[in-house]
Amino acid sequence: MDLPDSFTQILKQKRKIFKIGISTISVLLIGGALYYFSTDIKDRLQASIVAAETPVELGSFPVTVPTIKYGFAIDTFQVLERTIRPGQFLADIMLGQQVDYPSIEKIVANSGEVFDVKHLRVGNPYTIFTKDSTLQADYLIYEPNVYEYVVFELKGENKVTRHEREVTTEVRSAAGSLETSLWNAIVGQGLSYDLAAKMEDALQWSIDFHHLQKNDEFRLVYDQKFIEGEEVGIGRVHAAYYKTGKTEFHAIYYDNGKTEGYYDLEGRPMKRGFLKSPVKYSRISSYYNLNRFHPILKRRRPHYGTDYAAPYGTPIYAVGDGVVLKASYTKGNGNFVKIKHNDAYQTQYLHMQKFAQGIRSGAHVKQGQVIGYVGSTGLATGPHVCFRFWKNGKQVNHLNLTFPPAKPLPDEDMPQFKELREKYLSLLENAHPVQLEGSAAPVEKGNP
Repeated sequence: MDLPDSFTQILKQKRKIFKIGISTISVLLIGGALYYFSTDIKDRLQASIVAAETPVELGSFPVTVPTIKYGFAIDTFQVLERTIRPGQFLADIMLGQQVDYPSIEKIVANSGEVFDVKHLRVGNPYTIFTKDSTLQADYLIYEPNVYEYVVFELKGENKVTRHEREVTTEVRSAAGSLETSLWNAIVGQGLSYDLAAKMEDALQWSIDFHHLQKNDEFRLVYDQKFIEGEEVGIGRVHAAYYKTGKTEFHAIYYDNGKTEGYYDLEGRPMKRGFLKSPVKYSRISSYYNLNRFHPILKRRRPHYGTDYAAPYGTPIYAVGDGVVLKASYTKGNGNFVKIKHNDAYQTQYLHMQKFAQGIRSGAHVKQGQVIGYVGSTGLATGPHVCFRFWKNGKQVNHLNLTFPPAKPLPDEDMPQFKELREKYLSLLENAHPVQLEGSAAPVEKGNP
């Protein structure tokens, strides 16, 4: 059927309008989509940039921290910890770890000046590091002491290296009073014998540690050494205080690069002409007595010395600088050493187990030098040293002798000494006894 031309034209116009509308809608839809996706991409890119510029916290993701020991990440090894047994040698240990003889010989040769492999001590620890316990081990680490260790490389070049551990120091204080002895008062607080010995070193010229009294008081400021958080020993005693009756003694350690040692509060050196005793860790078993009953001869005869009882092998010290007049043996004296200190004073040490190396007639000795070891040679009922003292050719009771004080520090050193003195007096004043379940409270860290 033919349609009028007017009607046909109208249809053509509507179709055209419809196509235009469809085209317009398509363009709008496509444009909208492009805008959406371009905006999304832009936002994503912007977010990535911001994320890249934002710092990442370490705790934002898990981090595994390796366990380090002897300089190795030991989590990557099988670790075997042992101690040296009696009769065990380095070769025995290495053979047990599948190390062949040529490698052992090379390791021993490489030890050379680093460590003498013959000096393994029974009870000392060693550690084996291995990737596979069925194969040859990788490393052996031996600890000759707490302060160092030796690494033996069991593969490759078989190197041997010695390493010192890092030692940290904490300044601590301690205090107490005596019930029976200084040693019990210190060790009874969980502190070490070494601290008691070093306190005696600081005050050895002023105090006779064999005549201490109940309720005597002491205070100390000292260095406590640590390795990896564990206590490993006592360092220097910086200051010591001791009170017996109404008498007080102070010792302050001072070192200005030119002179060093312990000084009293007036800056006078504690070091005197003679030590109060020739042995440590001992007790007086017999005093100077002109009417003494001899335990072996069973009759009365003068005893011109002071007997210090101590275990066999205890070191005997020269009480002052001097020259050895005799290092000999007699039936009564046993092994003995006699020293001339100056024109006025001489000392003698009897009943020694043996002499120290180098002690012979004519040898020069220093105060505090080991000259022999406690024994019971000669007319002796047990291990002790009979100590005798001559003044102007006559034997005297050394416990009754007094010597003039030494000269103080030079005037130019006194300001620095006084500043140090006040610091340590304050720390001594604040020192308190340590409870058994605790440890000495830290005062400050680092070296003064």
